[in-house]
Amino acid sequence: MRGRWMWVVALVVALVAVAGCGGDDDEGSAESGGKSAQLDKVSLQLKWVTQAQFAGYYAAKEKGFYEDEGLDVTIKPGGPEITPEQVVLSKQAEFGIDWLPSLLAFRDQGNELVNIAQVFNRSGMLEVTHADSGVESVADMKGKKVGVWCCGNENELYAALTKNDIDLKRDVTIVNQPFDMNLFLNREIDAAAAMTYNELAQVLETENPKTGELYTLDDLNVISMEEAGTAMLEDGVFVRADWIEGEENQDIAKRFLKASFEGWAFCRDNQDECLQIVLDNGPTLPEGHQRWQLNEINALIWPTPAGVGVMDKEAFDRTAQIARQFKVIKNPPSDAAYRTDLAEAAVQELEDGDVDVKGEDWEKETVEVTAGGK
Repeated sequence: MRGRWMWVVALVVALVAVAGCGGDDDEGSAESGGKSAQLDKVSLQLKWVTQAQFAGYYAAKEKGFYEDEGLDVTIKPGGPEITPEQVVLSKQAEFGIDWLPSLLAFRDQGNELVNIAQVFNRSGMLEVTHADSGVESVADMKGKKVGVWCCGNENELYAALTKNDIDLKRDVTIVNQPFDMNLFLNREIDAAAAMTYNELAQVLETENPKTGELYTLDDLNVISMEEAGTAMLEDGVFVRADWIEGEENQDIAKRFLKASFEGWAFCRDNQDECLQIVLDNGPTLPEGHQRWQLNEINALIWPTPAGVGVMDKEAFDRTAQIARQFKVIKNPPSDAAYRTDLAEAAVQELEDGDVDVKGEDWEKETVEVTAGGK
């Protein structure tokens, strides 16, 4: 009897051991590319409210890309009262998104933040004028009323004016422009600041009183800071320098970037589904406007020869030079202001998984403008 009992105990122990081994194989771990039983919880602080500007992150969460990388990501919308750098510095989020000049300004004040991925590799900053204004270029702005946004958003235009030998105090009237296009639409200023993906669309979604139809691009002169040669880098991902020093956090960051980049690749190749994901997350702007925005946001990312998120040194240097020229920063940024190794590792893993990380064949769609962006 005792022998039979000992045999049963041995059999149970063996079965438990086999089951345990089988469980490990099936479940995997975050580091091996499978789903971990215990996801790493992190937060992402956006620069602004929920909109297609951040579509790739929402897609990465909705499609399970973050979970596939062993992450439980909370996406925190921004707004006029929220500064992403302050949120990250106060440890309320591990990751933040903001324009590079803002990050450099915080670093210049002694706050150790590090850009780990530069998702937008082009500037969306424009100045828009009426076609009948005679202002067709930056050089034509001499003697005109020119709208700019405050708080660091004005520097690309200031650099363009200076490049064209226009004195900011004597040769042009600078008007502090609200974050809408009313001054422009009411012809109270000759040129207005606009982003390709937002304010330009706001104008096109408005009725032109001269024609009784919506404005068209033929009614406007669109002056790009990219074409003016004074573009500064915009949405990038940053973290605290002390946080990213740990190897475990470097692994988390690499996995976060990998999933985020895959989200952006998904939004490039599946714009309709990606748009719906954004809409499902409760944006403040309507569907037509969001469709325009997503198309224009993709144009700021793709194509990207080095791979999505990998910082271009020339673009970084240009941004830093303009930031110093207009006293956004007092000192030249150190080499520690950004790193590319984590983004490069994420890009390589995606390439190994046959994800197109360069988008060399991508082309903008033609988006129909709707009244009020509806």
